[in-house]
Amino acid sequence: MTKEQTYQSLLPQIEALVAGETDLIANMANVSAVLHEAFGFWWTGFYRVEHNAQDTTTMGELVLSPFQGPIACTRIPYGRGVCGTAWQQAQSVVVPDVHAFAGHIACSSASNSEIVVPVIRNGEVIAVLDIDSTEFGTFDDTDRRYLEQIAFLLARTNT
Repeated sequence: MTKEQTYQSLLPQIEALVAGETDLIANMANVSAVLHEAFGFWWTGFYRVEHNAQDTTTMGELVLSPFQGPIACTRIPYGRGVCGTAWQQAQSVVVPDVHAFAGHIACSSASNSEIVVPVIRNGEVIAVLDIDSTEFGTFDDTDRRYLEQIAFLLARTNT
């Protein structure tokens, strides 16, 4: 089965998983598990945007949320690393070689390529989907297109 065929078979499953569930964290957990199992990525998970009501001088930070894989960075500042950049730009970032990405945050030295897709609700990034691979050049436009569809499904979650 090709990568595209795998995504095509997963989309209806993911849509069914998240359609009846209003809890974003629960949906993130299931989506992480589905993608991780289907593709065998090194790390598959989410970071949620957390704003500090007492500190209005910063955008906040990304906080580790449901994931599959080895331990990860717990908090990522706005605009830092691949995740913070995807949040700042409100667009997907595909990195064929993380070691060549200026400002990359090395949560694991085993990671060599990465894709980060923002989850956008009402024009605001509420989380990012982060996937890492131990191989270089793992992610491409096919991944970006389908993962953006999955992020759209998650953004419809009520809480």
